[in-house]
Amino acid sequence: MQQKIPIRSVQSYLDETPVWPDGTSGLRAMMTNMQQRIWVLAAAGKFFEGMIVFMSGVALPLIATEFGIDAMQHGIIAAASLFGILVGASLLGGLADIYGRKPMFIAEMIIFTLFLALAAMSPGYWWLVVCLFGMGIALGCDYPTAHLIISETMPSSSRGRLVLGAFAFQAVGALFGTAVGYVILANSPSVGAWRLMYAVAIVPAALVILARFTIPESPHFLAVRGDSRRAGEVVLRILRRTPAYPREVAIAVSDTDGRSGGYAALFRGRNLRATMLASIPWFLQDLGTYGIGIFTPVILAATVGHRTEHAGSLAAIVHNDILAAKGAAAIDALLIVGVVAAIFLADRVGRMPLQIVGFIGCAVGLAIAALSTAMSGQAQTVMIFVGFMLFNFMTNMGPNAQTYLIAGEVFPTKIRAKGAGFAASFAKVGAVTTAFLFPILLADFGTGALLWGLVGACLLGAVLTRCLRIETAGRNLETVGMR
Repeated sequence: MQQKIPIRSVQSYLDETPVWPDGTSGLRAMMTNMQQRIWVLAAAGKFFEGMIVFMSGVALPLIATEFGIDAMQHGIIAAASLFGILVGASLLGGLADIYGRKPMFIAEMIIFTLFLALAAMSPGYWWLVVCLFGMGIALGCDYPTAHLIISETMPSSSRGRLVLGAFAFQAVGALFGTAVGYVILANSPSVGAWRLMYAVAIVPAALVILARFTIPESPHFLAVRGDSRRAGEVVLRILRRTPAYPREVAIAVSDTDGRSGGYAALFRGRNLRATMLASIPWFLQDLGTYGIGIFTPVILAATVGHRTEHAGSLAAIVHNDILAAKGAAAIDALLIVGVVAAIFLADRVGRMPLQIVGFIGCAVGLAIAALSTAMSGQAQTVMIFVGFMLFNFMTNMGPNAQTYLIAGEVFPTKIRAKGAGFAASFAKVGAVTTAFLFPILLADFGTGALLWGLVGACLLGAVLTRCLRIETAGRNLETVGMR
């Protein structure tokens, strides 16, 4: 008589350490080939986000010159992709709770590549704005789907570092985008060089589209929709090893009504606290991260030596842009160092301590940069570099990494994509506000006043994180929503 397989949850299979019949025990940290593929393809989306958004900081002076835009139009260009992220995170990202994680994971990259190609061929200002907005919609969808496609296929013990490991490629993309901008400017010093900056990502993005068709749907999504058979097939596909383990699975389902939770569920009962924790601190950190990230080249060009004032010629404009790109690349390198620290500490120290300490560290870095505005010469250069580098390190170790991680963990499976998408959209209200108003306020109030305002925002983020804290480090995703 065949022994009946005990019915177990999806996560229990993902968390299990393999033990073969001869007594050989597997290593929990070892990822299967499919898990590695899922991780790489999710990391690719974050890479493109960092590359495009931060490369725009190098491209902006050239775009402004070619299209003859004023300060307000400059802000619209800077905010277009961020506003798209705001819309896409909820509008498209939330659909992952209805149609599944995989379909939206593929659709977002198709949309991104299409608008990327159109942006490189922009005949005018408003065409470019629409294309940047379209790319932003795709990148916004990636916020919940990339997180969930990883977190719902990985062990609880390593979920944090794997999600943040993929998220780190946003910083890699930021550094790469700035470096690409510099290399292109150095070899093709023309106003139209910004078009080539966007074009270099088209072929890699197309390859990612094809590869995303080869991964399975999230087994958590299938289980909560009541499809235990498909969930079991996907678990076996994700955990395919040599020798095979497990050979058979029996998946428990927690819901069989076939419906996803609506957005209203985010603001009821225990979910309200999760929504506030996932959204408000993320909003506050985006005020600083995107404002500093996009406009680091602009600020450096205005404060660090050898800049040609009132540049009127193409050579002078390109010279200033190259100078700013080099400085921005040096500062952006600290983004990578910061997120590497987050990867190693998130599952050990916890999400909440890192976010609180990170916010405080960001405030210190911005305060140093603000104080530099009262200096001149070498002292000013040193202080603004130290301040921005400290900010970049602390934000990626703390709130920039942890807010993204928390948003995909604190909600139940039925509304996880909607919760993460809403949090990302709410956060991007801060990013869009900063990107749009920064060039205007920079001209009206100066760098120092803006930086001191961001110091206050960071300190408020630390206080709210402490008050709303929900620690998710090492917790089973199937129980987080129960708290």
